[in-house]
Amino acid sequence: MHRTIFTTPVVNSLLRSFSVAFLKLTGWKVEGSLPPQAAKSVFIAAPHTSNWDLPYTLMVAFALRLNPYWMGKHTLFKAPFGPLMRWLGGIAVNREQANNLVAASALAIREADGPLQLIVPPEGTRSKTRFWKTGFYHIARTAEVPIVMAYMDYTAKRSGLGPLFEPTGDVEADMNAIKAFYAPFKGKNAGQFEGGGS
Repeated sequence: MHRTIFTTPVVNSLLRSFSVAFLKLTGWKVEGSLPPQAAKSVFIAAPHTSNWDLPYTLMVAFALRLNPYWMGKHTLFKAPFGPLMRWLGGIAVNREQANNLVAASALAIREADGPLQLIVPPEGTRSKTRFWKTGFYHIARTAEVPIVMAYMDYTAKRSGLGPLFEPTGDVEADMNAIKAFYAPFKGKNAGQFEGGGS
Protein backbone atom coordinates (compact mmCIF):
# COMPACT_ATOMS: atom_id res chain seq x y z
CA MET A 1 0.00 0.00 0.00
CA HIS A 2 1.10 3.58 -0.55
CA ARG A 3 2.88 5.64 2.12
CA THR A 4 0.56 7.67 4.31
CA ILE A 5 0.70 10.32 6.97
CA PHE A 6 0.81 7.49 9.52
CA THR A 7 3.99 5.97 8.09
CA THR A 8 5.89 9.17 7.29
CA PRO A 9 8.79 9.54 9.76
CA VAL A 10 8.89 12.63 12.02
CA VAL A 11 5.52 13.82 10.70
CA ASN A 12 3.71 10.92 12.37
CA SER A 13 5.36 11.61 15.75
CA LEU A 14 4.52 15.31 15.62
CA LEU A 15 0.93 14.69 14.58
CA ARG A 16 0.45 12.06 17.24
CA SER A 17 1.51 14.55 19.91
CA PHE A 18 -0.80 17.19 18.43
CA SER A 19 -3.72 14.74 18.20
CA VAL A 20 -3.39 13.54 21.79
CA ALA A 21 -3.19 17.13 23.06
CA PHE A 22 -6.11 18.38 20.91
CA LEU A 23 -8.44 15.54 21.88
CA LYS A 24 -7.63 16.02 25.55
CA LEU A 25 -8.13 19.79 25.43
CA THR A 26 -11.48 19.46 23.66
CA GLY A 27 -12.77 16.87 26.12
CA TRP A 28 -12.62 13.75 23.95
CA LYS A 29 -11.80 10.41 25.54
CA VAL A 30 -9.99 7.78 23.46
CA GLU A 31 -10.77 4.22 24.51
CA GLY A 32 -9.48 0.72 23.78
CA SER A 33 -6.43 -0.63 21.98
CA LEU A 34 -5.75 -2.85 19.01
CA PRO A 35 -5.05 -6.49 19.95
CA PRO A 36 -2.02 -8.07 18.23
CA GLN A 37 -4.22 -10.52 16.30
CA ALA A 38 -6.01 -7.57 14.69
CA ALA A 39 -2.90 -5.88 13.27
CA LYS A 40 -4.48 -6.70 9.91
CA SER A 41 -8.19 -6.07 10.16
CA VAL A 42 -11.26 -4.32 8.80
CA PHE A 43 -12.59 -1.41 10.85
CA ILE A 44 -16.24 -0.46 10.90
CA ALA A 45 -16.44 3.34 11.03
CA ALA A 46 -19.76 4.32 12.55
CA PRO A 47 -21.71 6.44 12.95
CA HIS A 48 -20.62 8.29 9.80
CA THR A 49 -22.78 11.39 9.49
CA SER A 50 -20.44 14.35 8.92
CA ASN A 51 -17.32 15.54 7.15
CA TRP A 52 -15.92 16.17 10.64
CA ASP A 53 -15.66 12.38 11.08
CA LEU A 54 -12.49 12.29 8.97
CA PRO A 55 -10.28 14.68 10.99
CA TYR A 56 -11.46 13.17 14.27
CA THR A 57 -10.87 9.66 12.96
CA LEU A 58 -7.35 10.60 11.88
CA MET A 59 -6.57 12.07 15.30
CA VAL A 60 -7.94 9.04 17.15
CA ALA A 61 -5.91 6.79 14.84
CA PHE A 62 -2.75 8.71 15.74
CA ALA A 63 -3.57 8.50 19.45
CA LEU A 64 -4.01 4.71 19.18
CA ARG A 65 -0.91 4.26 16.94
CA LEU A 66 -2.91 2.69 14.11
CA ASN A 67 -2.02 2.36 10.43
CA PRO A 68 -5.41 2.96 8.81
CA TYR A 69 -6.53 3.28 5.24
CA TRP A 70 -10.03 4.42 4.37
CA MET A 71 -12.32 4.29 1.36
CA GLY A 72 -13.65 7.50 -0.10
CA LYS A 73 -15.83 8.52 -3.03
CA HIS A 74 -13.58 8.90 -6.09
CA THR A 75 -14.62 12.52 -6.55
CA LEU A 76 -12.70 13.39 -3.36
CA PHE A 77 -9.49 12.39 -5.15
CA LYS A 78 -9.76 14.78 -8.09
CA ALA A 79 -7.07 17.44 -8.57
CA PRO A 80 -5.77 19.24 -6.67
CA PHE A 81 -6.69 17.21 -3.57
CA GLY A 82 -5.94 13.66 -4.81
CA PRO A 83 -2.34 13.37 -3.53
CA LEU A 84 -3.33 14.83 -0.15
CA MET A 85 -6.26 12.44 0.25
CA ARG A 86 -4.04 9.45 -0.58
CA TRP A 87 -1.40 10.66 1.88
CA LEU A 88 -4.13 10.82 4.52
CA GLY A 89 -4.74 7.11 3.89
CA GLY A 90 -7.49 7.41 1.31
CA ILE A 91 -8.32 4.83 -1.33
CA ALA A 92 -10.55 6.10 -4.16
CA VAL A 93 -13.71 4.08 -4.78
CA ASN A 94 -15.95 4.50 -7.81
CA ARG A 95 -19.28 3.13 -6.63
CA GLU A 96 -20.38 2.53 -10.22
CA GLN A 97 -17.33 0.32 -10.88
CA ALA A 98 -16.94 -1.43 -7.52
CA ASN A 99 -17.72 -4.99 -8.66
CA ASN A 100 -14.30 -6.29 -7.67
CA LEU A 101 -13.86 -4.03 -4.65
CA VAL A 102 -14.15 -6.84 -2.09
CA ALA A 103 -11.55 -9.04 -3.76
CA ALA A 104 -9.12 -6.17 -4.37
CA SER A 105 -9.43 -4.89 -0.80
CA ALA A 106 -8.96 -8.36 0.68
CA LEU A 107 -5.89 -8.97 -1.47
CA ALA A 108 -4.35 -5.66 -0.37
CA ILE A 109 -4.80 -6.61 3.28
CA ARG A 110 -3.33 -10.06 2.78
CA GLU A 111 -0.30 -8.86 0.82
CA ALA A 112 0.57 -5.92 3.10
CA ASP A 113 4.04 -6.32 4.60
CA GLY A 114 3.01 -4.97 7.99
CA PRO A 115 -0.06 -3.88 9.96
CA LEU A 116 -2.94 -2.52 7.92
CA GLN A 117 -6.39 -1.53 9.11
CA LEU A 118 -8.96 -0.81 6.41
CA ILE A 119 -11.68 1.56 7.62
CA VAL A 120 -15.06 1.07 5.93
CA PRO A 121 -18.18 3.11 6.84
CA PRO A 122 -21.09 0.63 6.67
CA GLU A 123 -23.60 3.29 5.65
CA GLY A 124 -21.54 4.02 2.53
CA THR A 125 -22.65 7.66 2.71
CA ARG A 126 -22.99 10.58 5.15
CA SER A 127 -26.64 10.95 4.15
CA LYS A 128 -29.42 9.36 6.18
CA THR A 129 -29.76 5.69 5.39
CA ARG A 130 -31.55 2.79 7.04
CA PHE A 131 -29.62 0.05 5.30
CA TRP A 132 -26.01 -0.82 5.94
CA LYS A 133 -23.83 -2.04 3.11
CA THR A 134 -22.10 -5.35 3.83
CA GLY A 135 -18.85 -4.65 1.95
CA PHE A 136 -16.82 -4.44 5.16
CA TYR A 137 -18.18 -7.83 6.20
CA HIS A 138 -17.29 -9.58 2.95
CA ILE A 139 -13.84 -7.97 2.80
CA ALA A 140 -13.07 -9.31 6.28
CA ARG A 141 -14.39 -12.78 5.40
CA THR A 142 -12.40 -12.93 2.17
CA ALA A 143 -9.19 -11.65 3.78
CA GLU A 144 -9.76 -13.90 6.80
CA VAL A 145 -9.22 -11.07 9.26
CA PRO A 146 -11.32 -9.86 12.20
CA ILE A 147 -13.69 -6.93 12.16
CA VAL A 148 -12.90 -4.18 14.66
CA MET A 149 -15.96 -2.28 15.85
CA ALA A 150 -14.61 1.28 16.00
CA TYR A 151 -16.94 4.00 17.15
CA MET A 152 -17.30 7.75 17.60
CA ASP A 153 -19.93 9.17 19.95
CA TYR A 154 -20.22 12.95 19.63
CA THR A 155 -22.70 13.28 22.49
CA ALA A 156 -20.44 11.59 25.03
CA LYS A 157 -17.24 12.77 23.29
CA ARG A 158 -15.76 9.31 23.24
CA SER A 159 -14.15 7.38 20.45
CA GLY A 160 -12.12 4.23 20.18
CA LEU A 161 -12.06 0.54 19.51
CA GLY A 162 -14.76 -1.83 20.67
CA PRO A 163 -14.57 -5.62 20.64
CA LEU A 164 -13.36 -7.73 17.74
CA PHE A 165 -16.03 -9.48 15.70
CA GLU A 166 -15.31 -12.71 13.90
CA PRO A 167 -17.77 -13.20 11.01
CA THR A 168 -19.62 -16.53 11.19
CA GLY A 169 -20.91 -16.59 7.63
CA ASP A 170 -24.50 -15.96 8.75
CA VAL A 171 -24.67 -12.44 7.35
CA GLU A 172 -28.12 -11.54 8.69
CA ALA A 173 -27.43 -12.68 12.25
CA ASP A 174 -23.97 -11.12 12.29
CA MET A 175 -25.21 -7.78 10.97
CA ASN A 176 -27.96 -7.70 13.60
CA ALA A 177 -25.37 -8.30 16.33
CA ILE A 178 -23.08 -5.59 14.96
CA LYS A 179 -25.91 -3.06 14.65
CA ALA A 180 -26.99 -3.79 18.23
CA PHE A 181 -23.51 -2.76 19.40
CA TYR A 182 -23.73 0.55 17.52
CA ALA A 183 -27.31 1.43 18.50
CA PRO A 184 -26.36 3.63 21.53
CA PHE A 185 -23.80 5.79 19.70
CA LYS A 186 -24.66 9.23 18.36
CA GLY A 187 -23.01 10.80 15.31
CA LYS A 188 -22.51 14.54 14.86
CA ASN A 189 -25.76 14.61 12.87
CA ALA A 190 -27.48 11.98 14.98
CA GLY A 191 -30.73 11.96 13.01
CA GLN A 192 -28.90 10.53 9.98
CA PHE A 193 -27.76 7.35 11.73
CA GLU A 194 -29.92 4.34 12.48
CA GLY A 195 -27.59 1.83 14.08
CA GLY A 196 -30.41 -0.43 15.05
CA GLY A 197 -32.13 -0.35 11.62
CA SER A 198 -32.28 -3.29 9.23
